[in-house]
This record gives sequence, structure tokens and C-alpha cells, in this order.
Amino acid sequence: MNLADVDVTLWGEPRRNGPWKGSSSGMSASVVTIIESMSSSETPYSSAHPDSDSSASQRPIRVCIVDDQAMVRQGFGALLDAQSDVSVVGSADDGAEAMALVKRTDPDVVLMDIRMPRLNGLDATREILAMPGERRPRIIILTTFDADEYVFSALRAGASGFLLKDATAEDLVSAVRVVATGEALLSPSITRKLIEDYATRPAPKKLSSTLNALTDRELDVMRQVATGETNAEIASRLFLSEQTVKTHVSRILNKLGLRDRTQVVVEAYESGLVSVGE
Repeated sequence: MNLADVDVTLWGEPRRNGPWKGSSSGMSASVVTIIESMSSSETPYSSAHPDSDSSASQRPIRVCIVDDQAMVRQGFGALLDAQSDVSVVGSADDGAEAMALVKRTDPDVVLMDIRMPRLNGLDATREILAMPGERRPRIIILTTFDADEYVFSALRAGASGFLLKDATAEDLVSAVRVVATGEALLSPSITRKLIEDYATRPAPKKLSSTLNALTDRELDVMRQVATGETNAEIASRLFLSEQTVKTHVSRILNKLGLRDRTQVVVEAYESGLVSVGE
């Protein structure tokens, strides 16, 4: 699967044409548009790791669970192992052990708690995603509160999604399957907080040099991705074919070293390419 084909999935929130019911009056119309536009991808589920070859397409999704609470590890493990398309290949109780576990078991998805002894989940996420090699697991952050202070840092570190520990069994299984396909998984409340976080920051005085590698057309596409538009919507707006947009998004990901469209949005705001209110 090409990550350029993937749009951000708003967990449990279908796209709707009306206003965002949970938005605050202080949020600009563009912020609401960004949130509403991050809709579920129509890409069918595949158990293949995004970086895998097609020969692995039929294998179960390999999952590691990292949490310092044995009850969480055992409960999540039992639930996931009961799925015919999922295999729990190991568990760890801290970030340092998680690094060794990932090297040993080569998982597709890691469920990662944030607050753990020795090495916390945020640092472990950075370390795991910095490991050499082409195959890296998708990491879902486990958190007790959607307002967790480390959520945004974990997103910038490369996490592919967030899961509340009180999520339903269906949500847990769905999260693993969605992230395994290469999609990004964000709850509506986390998305709102992410955009609101940027709304409180002063806009950069000049465009970051990190974007120098992009062509003018790629910058145009990146701006539209940052507003939450799908490939089809970008194609219509910029008078391009949808396949051409997918190619541009793929090149943006490769040139900037980003993992998915969620990180494109983060980079667009942090670099000064777009600002809240545009």
C-alpha cells in the first residue's frame, strides 16, 4: 500500500456535512474544516505491513503490547489473540524492554503505554522508529486521558495513532487493523487539541528551510493536505488527476522523511507553510 493513498481516519466519527458539534465557539472556521475533513479512508483492510512485500499479505498482524500494568497486557493480549487475523508475538513492561522485543519479534503494530519506568513510551517510540532497516512497526499510543500531556510529542515522534485504555474491545481490534494498513488513527478530541495547540503559537516569521526540497506544486499539495482535504478534493481544487496528487503526496512523504498524512499536517504548521485561520 502506498501511504499517499491514505487519508487520516477520525476514529468513530463519520464525516458529516454539517458543523462540528463538539467545536468551541473560539475555533476558526478553517480549524473546524480541518477536523471535519479528516475522514475515514476507503482503503480495504490488508494484513500486510506497509513496508512489507506482497508475500506477507496473508499473514496475521503481528502485535506487541507494552504496558507496565500486567492486567492491561494480559487483557489486551487475550482479546487480540482471539482474532483470526491478529497474533500477539510478545509483551513488555517498559520502554527499554520494548526495544529489545521489537528487534526480536519484528511486529507490525506496537501498543505502547506512555508512562512507564526506566524508559517511557515517548522515548521508546522515538528509539524504535529510529532503528535501522526498512521495516518499522506502526505504534499506537495507549493513554488514560485524551488530554495526555505527551500526546502531541508522541505524534511528532512518529506514533500512528492513539487508543484510550477504556476503549471497547471493538475499538481495540479496529485500531490495530486500521493502523496495520498504514492509516493514521486520531480521535476527534485529540485532533481538535492538536489544531488548537497550533492556534496558540505565534506564526513563524519565515518558511522553514526543511521545505526547500519540495517543488512549488508539491508545496501546493501539502497546503491542501494540511487543511484535511482528500486526494480527490485536492485533485479537483488544483485541476490535477487523483493519481498525480497521490504521486505528489508520496514524494512529499519521501523528501521530508514523514510517515503519513498526519505528520504532513504537523510539518505544514510547524514549518510555517500554513497557519490557523488560512
